[in-house]
Amino acid sequence: MTDYLASADHALLKRHGLDDFEALWALQLDAVDEPNTGRGGWSSVFRLELEGKGYYLKRQCDYLTRTLHRPFGEPTFAREFRNISRYQKLHIPALQAVFYGERKQGGQHRAILMTRALDEWVDLDSLLARWAQLEHAERNGVLQACGQLARTLHSAGQVHGCFYPKHIFLRQRRDGWDAQLIDLEKTRPLLFGMRDRLKDLEPLLRRARSWNEHDVRTLLATYLAQPAGGTLVDTWLQRLTQRRREKEAR
Repeated sequence: MTDYLASADHALLKRHGLDDFEALWALQLDAVDEPNTGRGGWSSVFRLELEGKGYYLKRQCDYLTRTLHRPFGEPTFAREFRNISRYQKLHIPALQAVFYGERKQGGQHRAILMTRALDEWVDLDSLLARWAQLEHAERNGVLQACGQLARTLHSAGQVHGCFYPKHIFLRQRRDGWDAQLIDLEKTRPLLFGMRDRLKDLEPLLRRARSWNEHDVRTLLATYLAQPAGGTLVDTWLQRLTQRRREKEAR
């Protein structure tokens, strides 16, 4: 396949001699954490800064996933890049790809996925850790942003598959909050209506233990475009609570 390089970043990468696969693969950087191993290979993440702009450069070798459509395997980044591209076309707020490419060399299957760093954003996990210290208006803004993000996602016919606090990033504006998603590898089409929607939302509520019932109702009110005390919100809250109890009991 042809390498992808975002036009907005092309000039910057070219100035630093990093506008092709080979240069990005050879670049010496310190990994941000321990490499993932398994699947017969490895996958690692690096931080890169160029002229004040932050990026995450992810490289993997023989780190493949196999499906019915690709029985011989493909890099896990390939699916993630396709999903990033799909989200962009569907106008679902999510991380942005800067570069993607694959090479088969010396019996190895290599892949690079480079994305823009979300340096002006904060993950929901961090906000939940200080939830009680946030102002009422801040809490409501975060809940509404998360509800709108889920509404946009599902209205576009997509299920995230890992709708966890650590995968939701937020940024405060003068008149509210923006929210977007990362880690799109498990995204799939929404096929089973309410069942899929509940399955996607429940892990978020199970992990957001700082939220009380009023908080969850605020999120669901935005997600469903209904009053927080309305019958439809009651139904969804009941179904989500039941699903969470079943999960926790396992």
